Parts: sequence; structure tokens; C-alpha cells
Amino acid sequence: MKTKWFVTMAALAFTMTAGAEDFRWQGRLGPGQTIEIKGVNGDIEAAPATGSEVEVTAVTTSRHRDPKDVKIKVVEHAAGVTICAVYPSSWGHTNECAPGSEGHMNSRDNDVDVHFTVRVPAGVRFAARTVNGSVEAIDLSAEVDVSTVNGSIEATSRGIVKGETVNGSIKASLGGADWTGPLSFTTVNGSISIDLPSDVSAEVRASVVNGDIETDFPLTVKGKWGPRSMKGTLGSGGRQLELETVNGGIKLRKRG
Repeated sequence: MKTKWFVTMAALAFTMTAGAEDFRWQGRLGPGQTIEIKGVNGDIEAAPATGSEVEVTAVTTSRHRDPKDVKIKVVEHAAGVTICAVYPSSWGHTNECAPGSEGHMNSRDNDVDVHFTVRVPAGVRFAARTVNGSVEAIDLSAEVDVSTVNGSIEATSRGIVKGETVNGSIKASLGGADWTGPLSFTTVNGSISIDLPSDVSAEVRASVVNGDIETDFPLTVKGKWGPRSMKGTLGSGGRQLELETVNGGIKLRKRG
């Protein structure tokens, strides 16, 4: 069965200005579809929409390069819409905007910063990828899947949240506990704090190098509980939850 999706004609246009807003896209997605943002330099922020349409705006700034060299591309597909900051191609690599793991993005020392702001309606999934920037997705209602390299992550949703960074902390709050497959939160330089529903069931694996592990939940420990690593069962177990950092602590909290 094909997934139906809708985009307004106005969504196909964007404007470049010298002021605060350089790009605007607005369109309607069905429940379960995804609005995906891909950047390289710059923060990404998401919050609930007041209406039934997705709204995406972007602001471009730069100290040295021309911000107009970075193009904002909109790719419509059956699963939703992907919007990318596409930097000039160089070194034999062609930058391309495509959904999910497809496409290619890097800036090659281009200092143009693109700050995305997204308004997400109820039932629409949110995905975000950047390299140099933080990701914030607050009070959403469906699945959230975000990652960065140099930046922190803060995400809260009534659904499932996924997050990954390298240099930054992760703070996430999940309203749902019905994920399939392993659910992981990983960083290298930063702490991890995860809020889970009080009735969650999962097999937990957590590890740190320089930091402590804390939990609000009663755990059935498997093997030894060490200050740097832990394996245990929440509730009746089942699905997998993996938490890993090097420099930072890990906290499991009861949501609410």
C-alpha cells in the first residue's frame, strides 16, 4: 500500500533575504511520515506545530564565505520530506541531498552556518543530522531520531527517542517504551541522562570510562555491578537498551 502525503504548492518556494530568515518551507505530512533535516554546520531546533502543517525555516550566517553558496534543497519521497543544507562540492565528492543514509554531505572548511527551526505536527516523525551543532527536539509526539558529532542533544517525545553524538551530552525523555531492535544512546565526551516510563521493560547495558552510573529503577543485575559497567534487567526484560560514554556519567530516570 502506498503512503499518501501532501505538500502545498507554497512549500515548493523559498526566499533568500539579507535578514533573519533565509529559507521557509511549509507542507502537510501524514501521521507516521518523517520530516528530516540534514545540516553540516549549525544547530537544529524542533518544537510542536500549532497547526497541521510542518514548518521549516533556516537562517544562514558566515564570517568569511558567501552564505548564498549553500543551497537549501527539498526532497519529497514516499516516507516524507528531507531538507538539506547542501554545501559546494569539492575534492571530487558531489554533495547530494537524499533521505536517510543516502546522499553525501560535507563542508570542506566552509564556515557557513545554517540554523534550522522546525515545527512538527502531532503524529509526524522527526529526524535530524548535523556535524557541528546541537540538536534540540522538545515536546514532540512521535518518534525522534537525531545525531550530531560536535554538539549536545536534548530530546523529549511521547514516542521513542534515539540520539547519538561524539562531543556533547545527551538528555532524552521517552514517553514510549515499545521500541524494536536495540535502542542505543552513545557519546564519547559527555554525559547521558535518559528518562523512561516507570513501567519500562528492557535489557540494559551501560558502560563508562570516566564517570558513574546511576538509576532510579530496580534492576536485576547480570554478572558484576561495577562503577564503570553494568548489565541488568528492567521489569520483564526483552528489548535492548544500550548506553555508552567515555568521559561522563550515565543516569536512568523515571519519567515524570
